[in-house]
Amino acid sequence: MRLLYILFSLVSSLAVAQRTRNGDPFAHTFSIVARDPKTGDLAVGVQSHWFSVGTSVSWAEAGVGAIATQSFTNKSFGPRGLQLLKTGKTAQQALDELLRTDDGRDVRQVAIVDAKGNVAVHTGSKCIDFAGHHVGVGYSVQANMMLNKTVPDAMAKAFDANTAKPLPERVLSALEAAQTAGGDIRGRQSAVLLVVRGKATDAPWDDNHLVDLRVDDADRPLTELARLLRLHRAYEHMNNGDLATEKNDTTNAMREYSAAMKLFPQNLEMQYWTAIALANTKQFDKASAMLRSIYAKDPNWRELTRRLPKVGLLTVSPEALKQLVN
Repeated sequence: MRLLYILFSLVSSLAVAQRTRNGDPFAHTFSIVARDPKTGDLAVGVQSHWFSVGTSVSWAEAGVGAIATQSFTNKSFGPRGLQLLKTGKTAQQALDELLRTDDGRDVRQVAIVDAKGNVAVHTGSKCIDFAGHHVGVGYSVQANMMLNKTVPDAMAKAFDANTAKPLPERVLSALEAAQTAGGDIRGRQSAVLLVVRGKATDAPWDDNHLVDLRVDDADRPLTELARLLRLHRAYEHMNNGDLATEKNDTTNAMREYSAAMKLFPQNLEMQYWTAIALANTKQFDKASAMLRSIYAKDPNWRELTRRLPKVGLLTVSPEALKQLVN
């Protein structure tokens, strides 16, 4: 009975400490918050042995800041922290206010970077070993429940060594270094990469989703996250190609679609629009060869080709259209 009483007391005490995040996950994990000094863009990157970690740990808003809240997670730190930053508080002032009002601060781990590159981080004294963080210029890396204590330093070293890369790729390099150094003692399950603009515009639907990728459940979430980031880059070329097509700029459309196809040569969508760009630049033999291969894999693309002249996306003669369709 005495042992049961002690166990009940411990559980009850922990429940009190966690009362501000009822139902929130125990996101023991490693993460990075960072600001790109060249562009001002803000990022959060995370991997954890927990399902859908991106729904609880990563928070960011264009022109405001980026936040990672983990360990015994208090999800409210995300939106509340961003709101504090929007009122003009620095990263440290926002963090101080969040912790001041939280009885569970000893089991929290949270990091904030604001739009000016100021960084603040807290690792509670009761976070599960190994737990720690490393602050660099414009970024912070933090980890808890790691296999060993080398993880934060490995993340910082990788991030600092890859300054020539764009911010999303730099963040991914830090996450990969953490996993190589041992990572979460329990293993791995989900990951997230979120990048927003450093300065807000009048298009928040674009500002807050420069990169917004999540892997909710995978054996190797960082491998899948890296694949998704490459696919994201490929579709950036596709979008640029579409924009060029809208402007009847067939040369640039061809260039962009080809760049996309080089990144993912087996993707039928990318092959198809490359072929259409070839047709619009009068390279009918090359376009026809590509389209024949595409039609063999999925005949619906043939029907799509028939529909394009009506909306001006395929500007060829009736005879050339017959060649492309047949």
